[in-house]
Amino acid sequence: MLLKLKTNAAVELTSRVNNLYCSRSLLSRTLLCTFLVVACFATKVQAEEGKTYANSKDFQLHGFISQGLIDVNGSDFVNDDGELSTELTEIGLNATYQLTDTFRLAGQVVYLDGGNRYAQGARVDYALLDWSAFTDEQWQANIYLGRFKNNHWLYSSSRDIPFARPSIILPQSVYFDGFRDIAVGSDGIAAKLSHSTDEYGNFDLQLSYGSSPISDEQTKNILSEHAQGSAEQDYDAQASLYWQPAFSPWRFGVSLLEAGFTYDSAGQANGDFFFDSDFTFQFYTMNAIYEGEAWEFSGEIYQQRFTIDGFYFPAFQLDNVGQGFYLQSRYKLTQQLTLLARYEDFYLDKDDKDGKEMEESTGGAIPYYFGFHKDTTIGVNYDITSNFSVRAEYHWVRGAGRLTPVVAPNPAINDSEDWQMWAVQLMYWF
Repeated sequence: MLLKLKTNAAVELTSRVNNLYCSRSLLSRTLLCTFLVVACFATKVQAEEGKTYANSKDFQLHGFISQGLIDVNGSDFVNDDGELSTELTEIGLNATYQLTDTFRLAGQVVYLDGGNRYAQGARVDYALLDWSAFTDEQWQANIYLGRFKNNHWLYSSSRDIPFARPSIILPQSVYFDGFRDIAVGSDGIAAKLSHSTDEYGNFDLQLSYGSSPISDEQTKNILSEHAQGSAEQDYDAQASLYWQPAFSPWRFGVSLLEAGFTYDSAGQANGDFFFDSDFTFQFYTMNAIYEGEAWEFSGEIYQQRFTIDGFYFPAFQLDNVGQGFYLQSRYKLTQQLTLLARYEDFYLDKDDKDGKEMEESTGGAIPYYFGFHKDTTIGVNYDITSNFSVRAEYHWVRGAGRLTPVVAPNPAINDSEDWQMWAVQLMYWF
């Protein structure tokens, strides 16, 4: 009976995803449909043979559901009225199917409700074909085709799974929720080359190239609620290299990203105040993580370059370089209880860290505090059972540099430099 309920839920969720997320690329949708057919067939076969649905050698099915409460005082990070909100919902279903010794299908569908952080609804996080192109004792090479998952940043591979990431709200200086759907993955091709030796340790080189579709709601979140045109990501090229010294609890990494976007205005006759424009975004990070028995230390430092050609008016141009970092520590007090502390700092323009030049250049339309974001966070996680946890955290934030919309901020609602938020979330996974 439990298998039947979970299978029906999976079919219902994937059907909803196909209806709501039909803008994905043809390649990703083809792979996803193939994957779902194979997954449903494998589940049916396992049921008939009396096997556990998630423990087959070739087929693995897992899921999660999390629900929480979040309260933000002083910004529109979640909602516009500042009231206590239940917009902290994450439901997901992911599965893999081993086609052959070298080919594997993998995919994940999720339903999210995060208020103003990102678009509410269902989406496909990834749907890919994984080809294990080469493997021996020291080397492994994989090629990923379809809607691949971004694994370039320290927590990018776990940001889409509530219980796998370190906190309810990740450091926004790097894992900005306004870019969540664009940053999780892309439609295209990715490759990973791993090398391991007892002398030098483990090396992981990853390369990817693709693009992500941008919905109308995402366009408003990123650009402006008044944007009536359409935005498109032209390309997203990324590379990363990670090194873990032999027998060491430390891991170090660097990553590079460059992406291009275009905005096609709907025209002033259709009520669009903005003009055709081109955007480029470059993002470079260095990171490190230490994972001991009780302590974990991690951090990322980065520099970004953001350019705009057009948008506000045809001749408008912007080219600024921002910087930021976060430092985080987790301590496992008991087997069930883990404590967290984090500080992050972000400047939209490294030459205007207090935002005063930005305020002057806009005639006061954009206040100075939109030029930075500083967040001090404390949190706690308690594992009630092996697959059921509760998490809570509190944030003291200064600045509005990481609020949506990004390009044309909303100072009418975000009229405070200092604001706070707290969140509690229950998480279950199988």
